[in-house]
Amino acid sequence: MDDIKALAAEKIQEISRIREAVGKVIVGQKELVDGLIIGLLTRGHILIEGVPGLAKTSAVKALADSLHAEFKRIQFTPDLLPADLIGTEIYRPEKGEFAIKKGPLFHNIILADEINRAPSKVQSALLEAMQERQVTIGDTTFKLPHPFLVLATQNPIDQEGTYPLPEAQVDRFMLKLIVDYPSKQEEKEIMSRIGFSEPADISAVISPAQLDELEKLVKSVYMDERLKDYIVDIVMATRKPEDYGIPITEYIQFGASPRASIYLSLASRAHAFLQGRAFVTPQDIKTMAKSVLRHRIILSYEAEAEGISSDDIVGRILDGVEVP
Repeated sequence: MDDIKALAAEKIQEISRIREAVGKVIVGQKELVDGLIIGLLTRGHILIEGVPGLAKTSAVKALADSLHAEFKRIQFTPDLLPADLIGTEIYRPEKGEFAIKKGPLFHNIILADEINRAPSKVQSALLEAMQERQVTIGDTTFKLPHPFLVLATQNPIDQEGTYPLPEAQVDRFMLKLIVDYPSKQEEKEIMSRIGFSEPADISAVISPAQLDELEKLVKSVYMDERLKDYIVDIVMATRKPEDYGIPITEYIQFGASPRASIYLSLASRAHAFLQGRAFVTPQDIKTMAKSVLRHRIILSYEAEAEGISSDDIVGRILDGVEVP
């Protein structure tokens, strides 16, 4: 553990360079920036939700610019087709054969802007890419580049022209980050920085090889067996809260899948690493629980009628499950 701690102290400087680069563009939004970095360190896809104008797209673009990686923004629209994402076969009459034209998914960082504006057949085209990190065009399967991350944004208030994301796809997002309005002081800084100066240029500060080293280091962060049990208890409580003496059964239609346990473990390790520690604490798990679980709990009609959110449910579970 001492070796891991020493290595973490050395490598955390690379994370600081990413923060500094993103900070040239983004004011505040610490939870968003931390979440993006955690996704980067664990190769986890991220869904970002917030009203227009809160720098969701700018944050993803700034993160991509800080990496030696290929970035592609895809604007999701109702007329988007699966071939517009993965590519298609094109007939070459001069050669009398078909050639593969690869789509924009063949990049390292994908910004799926307003992902809920595309129909379900387009969302389905993302499933293989997000889970298997490969796509199939015709009869041929192609591996996607490494690293491969989907960072998607969606608007929670505009329902016209939008489609609900399939649950199978939502479950493949490691984190769902909620972006809130900036504070008064932050908004003043945004106004001064954006309105009266030229946009900052961001240079790449980290390579894919360095990112691989950081990912291995995060996975080596120590987690006690009791904390593993704690994670499993939290996830199990989303399915059978009555077993833990938490009276919220009528508010939950479906609980979290086993992916929740995997991702909560990884996210907790990454959060501990960002704090400069070589071991996970219960607070790391609590801090990441809402981001990992909020999009995996399907609420019942009773919860919606009473205005109870998935964050409320996770909060009650964290209060009810015994901390080791």
